[in-house]
Amino acid sequence: MELRITRWRRYGHDRWYANLPDGTPVGWADVETGDLTVLRVEYRDDVIAALTRRLQIAPHPAPTVVKDEAESTPELPPLTPADDLSVSRPGKSLQDLLDTSGPSTWQRLVSLLLRRPTEWDSWRKGLAGEKRVGAELDRLKRHGWHVLHSIPLANDVDLDHLLIGPGGVFSINTKHHQGRAVWVGDDSVKVDHGKPAPYARKSRAEARRVARVLETYCPFPVPVEPVLVFVGVTDLKVVATQLSVRVYQERQVSALAPLSGALKPDQVEQVYSVARHRQAWRRA
Repeated sequence: MELRITRWRRYGHDRWYANLPDGTPVGWADVETGDLTVLRVEYRDDVIAALTRRLQIAPHPAPTVVKDEAESTPELPPLTPADDLSVSRPGKSLQDLLDTSGPSTWQRLVSLLLRRPTEWDSWRKGLAGEKRVGAELDRLKRHGWHVLHSIPLANDVDLDHLLIGPGGVFSINTKHHQGRAVWVGDDSVKVDHGKPAPYARKSRAEARRVARVLETYCPFPVPVEPVLVFVGVTDLKVVATQLSVRVYQERQVSALAPLSGALKPDQVEQVYSVARHRQAWRRA
């Protein structure tokens, strides 16, 4: 069997991938560790032979571990209504926070009279931003994309939005800066020339977190790209030369619609079935 071997370097990974002539991935090798993963057991010998040759010509260790991913991929329990995240609305986590820990009528009146910003204001602004971006993302469903909102992760944090489709998976972080100007560099973001904020670095870390979860339950590599979406800004200037995060204003997310070639239709559905399952993210 003649396999196509390609190298992939992104998000801190360096791997050789073995693909069938039609592009179906059948295995991969970690260049740093030398570990081999076989995705399709019927091609096991061909995958090991092809990837071992690639590893031997690189200054890295020879393969030490070979595992059949198709045999070892864990399974999630049957999806129940309580665990189905496809019904979550944009900003659900923030809305729940406001409902349970938000200000009383008296507290709202006091803060209004004192004109003093509160943490509740930040929650409300974040909620409004997530709703606006969520509405834009939901428009992409007609182009064959799946959208999930407010995915709960460990340690009481959540993922604003997840977009899954033929162009891959996009981990989307929403930032609401109404009436402000935003400057984006290679590794920092400034709002109205203020102090640098680590938005880009955190978005990359979030994408890696998402990829680890999805690849735990999918027997194939899942490409996950980080996306920053700025809501309500008056100006968005991107001056980065090596930025590995996509940056948009809320109306510009439609640019993701025509992307394709990263996942096949059956892979899209498998990734979505994992991503919508609350139990997949329980320890993320």
